[in-house]
Amino acid sequence: METVISRPDPKTRLAEIDRAMRGRQLGQVRPLIAALLRDEPGFVDAWIAAARFEQMSGDHAAMRERLARALELAPASPLVRLLDVEAQVHLGQIRDAILALQAMEAEAGEDAAWLSRLSESYTQCGAFEAAEHCARRAISVAPDQPAIRYNFASALIATGKLAESEREFDRLIAQTPHDYDAYYNRATLRKQTVGDNHVAEIKRMLAAPKRTRMGEVQLQYALALELENLGQYRESFEALERGAEARRAMMAYRVEGDVETMARIESVFDAAFFEQDRAGCNDEGPVFVLGLPRSGTTLVDRILSAHGDIESLGELNDWPLALTALCRDATSKQDMVSRSAGLDMRALGDTYLDRTAQRRQSQPWFIDKTPANFLYIGLIAAALPKARIIHLVRDPMDNALGMYKALFRMGYPFSYDFSDLAQYMRAKDRLMDHWRTVLPGRILDVRYEDIIADQEGQTRRLLEHVGVDFDPACLDFHTNASPTATASAAQVRQPLYSGAVGRWRRYERELAPLAAMLGVTP
Repeated sequence: METVISRPDPKTRLAEIDRAMRGRQLGQVRPLIAALLRDEPGFVDAWIAAARFEQMSGDHAAMRERLARALELAPASPLVRLLDVEAQVHLGQIRDAILALQAMEAEAGEDAAWLSRLSESYTQCGAFEAAEHCARRAISVAPDQPAIRYNFASALIATGKLAESEREFDRLIAQTPHDYDAYYNRATLRKQTVGDNHVAEIKRMLAAPKRTRMGEVQLQYALALELENLGQYRESFEALERGAEARRAMMAYRVEGDVETMARIESVFDAAFFEQDRAGCNDEGPVFVLGLPRSGTTLVDRILSAHGDIESLGELNDWPLALTALCRDATSKQDMVSRSAGLDMRALGDTYLDRTAQRRQSQPWFIDKTPANFLYIGLIAAALPKARIIHLVRDPMDNALGMYKALFRMGYPFSYDFSDLAQYMRAKDRLMDHWRTVLPGRILDVRYEDIIADQEGQTRRLLEHVGVDFDPACLDFHTNASPTATASAAQVRQPLYSGAVGRWRRYERELAPLAAMLGVTP
């Protein structure tokens, strides 16, 4: 009798694929998925897994192709439709993504989980008012769901409803005391006072067993921020140091890799590169506001976007994603740098403009306020020769402290260690010196401290660089009602203040090793 060898059932095979993807064993995943799709072409979860694999591989066009088949099998599935929106966002198809979200919103009814996911997707599209609207609907249906309340509280920050956001975080913490991230987010919303703070509550949580590794980090950062508000600087820095050390210990980051990449950028984009005619796009609309995080980029973004002819698109991934789309075969950061110099600059500029056009309204100028775009100044200058480039400069110790104090949700892994900070900042300064040498007159350097000392003079200077007339509304930037979703969301809704200038002096003793590394004389 012939022996029949049975295959494992589809769910078992799917679990094997999931384990391999979680372990990032991508070389093993592709043949497993191909075999499962061949054997079970009607298994929608297999197509979803295939889409997630393409997402991990960075091929979002292929991700949409996989999802198209999943949608044929399950056209009403919120999961599949939301994944398709995510792919559209990565491809820069923002308008189509928003139309898809609006259609789903009309169908969501009283499904709180679906509404909350829609809110998150609207946020990815930069549609913050729509995100708040969906989150508000979700919490009205399911007020006892902590994840939904967290999403609602976060949406309120972007739209500037900070007092309401604080109340929601209070309710969330009462519901779920172990949602440690809520303590930190709440601490960022206002200046704590002696009569109204959460220090004792945070300390109680720090003394209790933690349920997540990040819990210690989030609570220490919350404690540091609230103690600083109360003027207890030494104890504040001790909490900050504990939080930063714990966060850094979770990372495999090597600052040397970023330093080497910046050196490679300098060598590739040399004077000879700019002597050649690159035939980029002549669109005058883009205004790049860049620099290190916490250097004042959000402040300048709010000042400029208060002008009637300038809109802010916020912090975008559109430039690196446009670049990645044209350098798909790059095998490393260094290889990406080398390949990018040989690109068709017109194609790069067009790709970027096509992506940003999906987010724009009708103003002639738009701001891309992504700090790390300083890495791409050479490419920006070649692909968009009429783009404005504004570089924020701040006292290095205040800037370093600002980064060290911030618990970034994503990016900036160099900010949790003094040595990493110093090496990264020195490398960035060298790269900026290089850009000024090979691109004389292209970059407007603006000092944060100069804006504080002469707001109107520096505002006029910024507007002149963009090429627009002076607008008094720019002096009242804090009344700018447009949403913002950066780490400075609370600060930029206040009038200009000088309290952040020289703030590092409060911690002069604690920061002495960093000052020495940066060559700053006390």
